[in-house]
Amino acid sequence: MAHTETCDTKTTATVTIDGKQVTVPVGTTILEAAAQLGIKIPTLCWLKKVSTTGACRICVVKVEGVERFMTACNTPVKDGIVVITSTPEIEATRKKTLELMLVNHPLDCPICDAAGECDLQDTCYGLEVDKNKYTAELERLPIRYDWRLLESDPNRCILCEKCVKVCREVVGREAIEIVDRGDRTIIDTLTREPLDCDFCGNCINACPTGTLISKPFKFRGRPWTFEVTKSICAFCSSGCEIEYHAKDGRIERVTSSDDGYNKGNLCINGRFGYAAFNSSGRLTAPLIKDASGHQQKATWDQALGVAAGKLKQIISASGGSAVAGIGSPRVTNEESYLFQKFLRGAVGTNNIDSEARLGFLPAQVIQFGMLGYSGGTLPMDAIEQATAVIVIGADLKGESAGFAYRVIQAATRNNAKLILANSRATSMNKFANSFLQCKPGSEAWLVAGLNKAILAEGLQNSAFIQKNSAGLDACTTALDAISFEQVTAATGITEAALRGAAVLAVNGGHTAVIYGADVIRSADLPNAVKGVVNLALLTGAVGETGAGIYPLDEKNNTQGMLDMGVCPEYLPGYHTYERMAATFGTAWNAAVPAAPGKDLFQIIEGIENGEIKALYVMGSDPLHFMPDRNRVLKALQKLELLIVQDLFLTESARLATVVLPAATGAEKAGSFTSVDNRVQCFGCAVAPAGQARSDAEILAKLHGLVAPVTAIGGQTPEELHHEMSGLTGLYRETCDHDGCRMGRVKNRVAFNDKPAAFAAAIPAAVPSADNSYPFSLTVGPILHHNGSMSTWSENNLLVAGSCYAEICFVDAAKAGIAANDNVKLSSALGSIVLPAKLSDAQQPGSVFVPAHFREAQVNLLLKNAVGTVSVKVEKG
Repeated sequence: MAHTETCDTKTTATVTIDGKQVTVPVGTTILEAAAQLGIKIPTLCWLKKVSTTGACRICVVKVEGVERFMTACNTPVKDGIVVITSTPEIEATRKKTLELMLVNHPLDCPICDAAGECDLQDTCYGLEVDKNKYTAELERLPIRYDWRLLESDPNRCILCEKCVKVCREVVGREAIEIVDRGDRTIIDTLTREPLDCDFCGNCINACPTGTLISKPFKFRGRPWTFEVTKSICAFCSSGCEIEYHAKDGRIERVTSSDDGYNKGNLCINGRFGYAAFNSSGRLTAPLIKDASGHQQKATWDQALGVAAGKLKQIISASGGSAVAGIGSPRVTNEESYLFQKFLRGAVGTNNIDSEARLGFLPAQVIQFGMLGYSGGTLPMDAIEQATAVIVIGADLKGESAGFAYRVIQAATRNNAKLILANSRATSMNKFANSFLQCKPGSEAWLVAGLNKAILAEGLQNSAFIQKNSAGLDACTTALDAISFEQVTAATGITEAALRGAAVLAVNGGHTAVIYGADVIRSADLPNAVKGVVNLALLTGAVGETGAGIYPLDEKNNTQGMLDMGVCPEYLPGYHTYERMAATFGTAWNAAVPAAPGKDLFQIIEGIENGEIKALYVMGSDPLHFMPDRNRVLKALQKLELLIVQDLFLTESARLATVVLPAATGAEKAGSFTSVDNRVQCFGCAVAPAGQARSDAEILAKLHGLVAPVTAIGGQTPEELHHEMSGLTGLYRETCDHDGCRMGRVKNRVAFNDKPAAFAAAIPAAVPSADNSYPFSLTVGPILHHNGSMSTWSENNLLVAGSCYAEICFVDAAKAGIAANDNVKLSSALGSIVLPAKLSDAQQPGSVFVPAHFREAQVNLLLKNAVGTVSVKVEKG
């Protein structure tokens, strides 16, 4: 007799838990279903963001019809089941389980850093475990004091495995694992060598006991003695929600809640970078250069008086155009707005720019022209639902680790196909379905080849393209003008690899496109960025069913800074001078110049030829970030007035006429805009160090001294936000929320207003190799630092303390270079010497140097905004 099966298409299940009914999706666990009813089941090993194990067995429940107790955390519901979560028998079983756990657990709560926030403590208290009939002879296991930033005490471990799973499933590392067996089982590195990992500390956040603790926080105080302030991370562009723990005016710890947008996940900078705020290198008092050229401490009145007086003299003699300003991606939206308002409204100059000129700004001008929108088109959590993710020219963890965590979730939980297109291998390669390793500087050709492959295979999203875009024919014509053979010659990537990646790129119809530093600092930036946006249009990534396009920048508020008009091309809100200069002038009671000002490089030229006599630098260090360091140094030395407003006495600050000490992100209130366009407000956690002040307060005082008629000192935060919203048109004002007087959400542009535009992008010819400088040097970010600010953090320096030149083993062997040997890198502009780091991530003929370290002065080698340069590599 034939056997027939019926297919159960039911997608929900109705269950009864403690007499209450709930209907949930199939696959929901008993624990999750109970939570929907407000029924709390105790757990120790369960963590929402990782897979379940049922290791602790504290969550056992009774399912009617099942003889044994079931673990609620990993038992899926079935339609019609009846669950009881608490009976005397269940409570006795849970209590016994806890008692057995405590047999080998040291009762060192008085000195344990986790005391007061220990899940094991809380569970024992909740289950009234006040005595233990089980005993055993305790054998103390060695504590891992030799790990950097973390300390591991295996004696406190209950083997819940949460730390292991967070490391593997969230961070994408397997730095710690379960080792040994039986009563010798512990969590450790597989090799028993000291921990070598991302040092994100997410395992600390997951640990339910005091097994894993933060070494910098050890013995800093009991958790309940700290004032906790919700805030937004002031390091990378992911915009993670954090909590500052402050005591006696210092930030002593940073944590993040699993209930927040970033699910409690941070990187090393977010969790440990706060040490920079407490650095002995902080500026705590204003400085004025005396007649002998030495900087002396001064009062605020003296410093602001000198700055304002000299500014007014220069404006009176040479006009406002003789003044320029360099802004910062580190400061708040409000402070960037006030900075450009001071320069445009009080000084009368549009000579205002920032380090975004080195790539992010030009890239966004192009993206804005094609899409009508800059920055990410969706909040970054949309990436987790992607069915395909394309990452081009980016080291995700080095540039913005929050994006890396989202991509890992898409690849591992949503089975998204991941395409990595980069000149270097990164820690994300283990998740990639396709790795397109291109020659450094050939990114425009790579993207053109991928777009050509998509069209050749007929894989483009025709429905989206027809409905929402224009210009595909011009794009196609441009691609027809190049051959796959040319693409392969320029990139080193075969036609077959490109066609294979094209198939993956449209997998499932829900694509995300992410592009980073190697694209936006490419030698052929215009065609590289046009090609990336074309790719997002071809795949429908920017459409209703897409998962978005995301340009990356390393700093926390680059997007917000540009929104606020810290650039010479646009007024705040990307308004043109022709249309809106008069409107802004009326609102500010000032005459706003009607023509665009000088950009970053034109400012240096203007100083050299005598047109610009004064420079106001806020939260930035041109001597560190600008290429051709010697040229910049000579220019800064030529100025009649240099005002530097910063946290630290940077190399640029050492040249300043007036130095103004500023506050960190923890020492003020305001808002940041992440690169995916989330506008997040935060409050002040501690008072500024010493006499430091917030950039907003400094700007208000200086504005009042230079142009009293347009003074901004009397504005309330609400009035300032209303002004910003009204003039920029970027925001919708919403209700107040924690940590901010007024929250705002950035408006978005729909394609029904204006169709997206394809661009004709024909890559420029790749320069032929220079035998005098045969290596290609890339300068960029690394995982363990963020900008130069983290190099003031003793925590970060403990993990990555100095600069290096990373080369491949093949090239090292040819040159007779061993690890840590001194290597001389020379370009047409200069040379530097760094220790060698040998790596499989580099391809032959390429070198990588981290951009963070001031002492390395790698910008001596760079000529322009391009992040790559031809160099010679020599031993010693």
